[in-house]
Amino acid sequence: MRTRPTLSWTSADAPLPRTSSLDELTGVVARGRVAVLSGAGLSTESGIPDYRGESGSLRRHTPMTYDEFVTSADGRQRYWARSHLGWRTIARADPNDGHRAVTVLREGGYIDGVITQNVDGLHQAAGTADAVELHGSLDRVICLDCRRTSPRAELDRRLRAANPGFTGAATRINPDGDVELPADVVRGFRPVPCEACEGVLKPDVVFFGENVPRPRVEQCYRLVDAAEALLVLGSSLTVMSGLRFVRHVAKAGKPVVIVNRGETRGDRYASVRVDRPLGPALTELVSRLGEDRGRIA
Repeated sequence: MRTRPTLSWTSADAPLPRTSSLDELTGVVARGRVAVLSGAGLSTESGIPDYRGESGSLRRHTPMTYDEFVTSADGRQRYWARSHLGWRTIARADPNDGHRAVTVLREGGYIDGVITQNVDGLHQAAGTADAVELHGSLDRVICLDCRRTSPRAELDRRLRAANPGFTGAATRINPDGDVELPADVVRGFRPVPCEACEGVLKPDVVFFGENVPRPRVEQCYRLVDAAEALLVLGSSLTVMSGLRFVRHVAKAGKPVVIVNRGETRGDRYASVRVDRPLGPALTELVSRLGEDRGRIA
């Protein structure tokens, strides 16, 4: 039985102290062997809003859930109509200073590995090719029947051909590539099936209420077990898929450092909580560590 997805979280405790100083963060990263867990807050400076920040999309938008997608043809039609436009915006997004800083620190030997909860591919575009995509990636599509995967660009071409008169315009993009569209525009959209078996196509991402594949979870546990510290970047840690790694590292007695705008569900496990915009903070961190070689704007 699948559990109801956690879409929001409110702390029952008083907020724990946060700082704008990077002194403790610099000390942890300088020792090396750091694992990174990144969230949607890292991509906001690339024009992709997060779910739960001050302008987060959950204030206006309920994301697609796994159960709705697999059980409702109308839900799939709505998702693909909106995502067909939203993916183009995601695909055009460029890495920001935060993504580039992570790559510089990875190449400098400070960061041993990166786990991202994001599905936008911006870590890879910035040069961190081996980032583990915990929740998958929007640039791939999977058939729920035959399990064949294919490039999203291929699906985009097929959807354009199947919907030559589709005139929807993306207004507000969400982290999952979804946009807002009027109901009458959605009703005129025609999804396409798998080319191999005529089955149902789904983006190769983990929807709310869906389980992360076990081998991927185990890969992430190996990564954080091999690290000496965990650095959380731009995640509220509301969902357990990311929070479990924070709890695991803290239980092992290793430091957890969180850099995020505002409170997170993992604050109680962190030894340092830095409240600053990610791009400027990580750029300053790179400079402090002497790794700034013109790679960051």
